[in-house]
Amino acid sequence: MPRPSRASRASGASSAPRASRATTRVTAAQVAAHAGLSVATVSLVLNGKTDGRVSPANIERVRASVAELGYVVDQGASALARGRSDLVVLVAPDLSNPFFGSVIQGIEQELGPRFQLVLSVTESGVQPSASDVRRFAGLRPAGYLVDAPSDAFLDELGDDAPLVVLDAPELRTDVAAVNYDMRDAIDALAAHLASRGHRALGYLDSITDTRTFQLRREQLTAAAERNGMTMSAPDAARSIIELGAAAAAFGAAWPEWRADGVTAVVCATDTHAYGVLEAARASGLSVPGDVAVTGFDDLPYSRVTAPPLTTVRLPGEPLGRAAARRLVAQIDGADAADGPAAGPAAGPPPDLIATLIARGSTA
Repeated sequence: MPRPSRASRASGASSAPRASRATTRVTAAQVAAHAGLSVATVSLVLNGKTDGRVSPANIERVRASVAELGYVVDQGASALARGRSDLVVLVAPDLSNPFFGSVIQGIEQELGPRFQLVLSVTESGVQPSASDVRRFAGLRPAGYLVDAPSDAFLDELGDDAPLVVLDAPELRTDVAAVNYDMRDAIDALAAHLASRGHRALGYLDSITDTRTFQLRREQLTAAAERNGMTMSAPDAARSIIELGAAAAAFGAAWPEWRADGVTAVVCATDTHAYGVLEAARASGLSVPGDVAVTGFDDLPYSRVTAPPLTTVRLPGEPLGRAAARRLVAQIDGADAADGPAAGPAAGPPPDLIATLIARGSTA
């Protein structure tokens, strides 16, 4: 179900009193006549294509006329005329993960009132299938934002709509992508734990089978070895991104970890780490006295856990903004060419840099 943009919520409040007096649909031509401008100018404003084309004063005249007349865009007719709607579809396997709150905020800030964001939600930990996404084809979406897809998923998608992928390292190069560079932060995390005397690490993983989680585990394993540490990731130490599930996974893995001398547990996400903190308290373990705990993401709550959580910061809002910016560039390029979107824009943006945030959970 499309989520209304901030602009549509605001205009809905102001135009409601006038709705009862409208007996016929107001047209763009009527808006143009009311504003004393051309229909082309009104179209540019309504479609968010005013940069360098329409003055701020004329933009305000159009918006005032839209509000005064109670004009409502006919999305169906607009989609047919342009070959697409104003909907942008975000596809992700773990939208229940609180991390996506900041990603979505960044996307919406960049899209602005020109587009409406639709979320494709699947069961937690389950990668959406291409057939799930193709259900949106009838809505003629302006473009797709897909988090951590596989090559097979993209091959099966088979849609000519503009596409940008998020947090999909080592994916094929013919798709526009925005990624993280985590290597230095993970090296810093391993060195940080080694400097505090840890020699055996446990790793609590996500069950989501995406490359970004595989890479975190692989890079941490290599960094631990370089710092003279071992890392244990038993099958029991995996869960969906949910506090209770992570707590249960820690409880199942802790006997093996304790036997192996594990004194620090690194979690694939901060949400997993919250579950470990809860389970440790329930088991009478002190953090960081008996076991140190770290995560990935740096969610807002990580600053106020007891103790505050050491984590690798993955900037969510900048990820959403960068991905949305690339998608809009593709959409505008397709519009200018009056044809299907081209491949990824020349010169991919640099990867977003992850950083280590050391706090009390590893003091």
